[in-house]
Amino acid sequence: MKKASFYTYSFGCRVNQAEKETIDREMQLKGFSLENKAPDISIINTCAVTQKAEREAKNLIYRLKKENPNTQIVITGCSATYWQKNNLLKNLPIDLLIDNINKKFLVKILQKRLYGQPKFNRGGCVSGGINKLKPVVLDKYLNSGRVLIKIEDGCQRFCSYCIVPYLRGTPKSERIKNLVRQLADKNYEGKVNEVILTAINTEAYGYDTGERFTNLVKTIINNTNIPRISFGSIHPWSIYDDFLKLYKKVLPLKRLVNFFHVPIQSGSNKMLDLMKRGYTREEMMEKLNQLHKLNPQALIATDIIVGFLDESDKDFQDTVNFLEKSPISKFHIFRFSKRNNTAAHYMAKNLKEPSHNEKMKRAKLLADLGKKKYREFLKENVGRISTILFLNNKFEGHQEALLDNQLPIYIKVTEAIQPRRLYEAKILEYKKGRLFGKII
Repeated sequence: MKKASFYTYSFGCRVNQAEKETIDREMQLKGFSLENKAPDISIINTCAVTQKAEREAKNLIYRLKKENPNTQIVITGCSATYWQKNNLLKNLPIDLLIDNINKKFLVKILQKRLYGQPKFNRGGCVSGGINKLKPVVLDKYLNSGRVLIKIEDGCQRFCSYCIVPYLRGTPKSERIKNLVRQLADKNYEGKVNEVILTAINTEAYGYDTGERFTNLVKTIINNTNIPRISFGSIHPWSIYDDFLKLYKKVLPLKRLVNFFHVPIQSGSNKMLDLMKRGYTREEMMEKLNQLHKLNPQALIATDIIVGFLDESDKDFQDTVNFLEKSPISKFHIFRFSKRNNTAAHYMAKNLKEPSHNEKMKRAKLLADLGKKKYREFLKENVGRISTILFLNNKFEGHQEALLDNQLPIYIKVTEAIQPRRLYEAKILEYKKGRLFGKII
């Protein structure tokens, strides 16, 4: 009989993407087949960071049900948990909701719920042959020999604008020995070129187990053969002396990808205080400059919130000035979105929120500055030599690859590229907003 088919969709951060990959693998190991056209089951991992993220998830739910009325829609993640807590599920055409607490049991819950339904016969998935099925996943990361690994969930910080700790709870870390065992598995050997360590808050890694983030990175470097190790994000509180010393020590090994996404959120001390971020612009600038001094070729990126409560033109200009002077070369900009039950929700009773037009104007100014700084950083990379990891994307007869700092480069390939192999390339020129190079 035909196996039940499924497809997964993920919104938001790389932690959500890592969870999606885990669900994909577990579903296939249990005998479900991956199918992106008219699947029997549609699994959506939602995000709730902004109101826009919620709308996008709802729009997808309605669209999937309209396009494929027979699909069973399963939702999980932060928006799903938020909707459940606040009784906001009315009229949503969903068949099953699994909150964040039970997300790790999603596949088992599905299996139990669907067992015995003729239309969802899973073939041999309940036989002893499960483990013979290989978890081959059609995924933009795995197809290029990269894998996302969730090392930590939850957060203890409770920044005033952030709803995530209310939906994911306090920190829950995977122990170092378990992560190393997973990455040293023979199924990864020769197949994975890069592991991307993802967390809701890297500083919170080990909060519940007594272990430390730097020890995790050090142990992975010392006890696995994966060529490249990178981070989804590394949070401001993680860039302490121990981490900087470790980065300096491992630089010659060329195994740590020189990309640091550091979500600082603002360059105004007043805003940072209202956001309850726990650091000043001066402290943040010093840390970023230390990173840059260790490796000027490292790409430093950030998240910035514009239009937070009581943000004046001067406060915004403080952020602009900070970003101009800092070694940050790439910005991800969010317009402040008030979330129920957060501290900001209650602060809004006494603090004025900038208008929609003010937020749009400020976001555009930062976007323009970000494009300028990113373009300058691309040009600074011309002439250097780097290891590259090929992706599946193409552009005008060139194949896209990632440099050792996660910058995309385009290579004209004249012979077959061997999958899951790192190459060395020279960056030849910058044109059409892209870097071009050749294998050496």
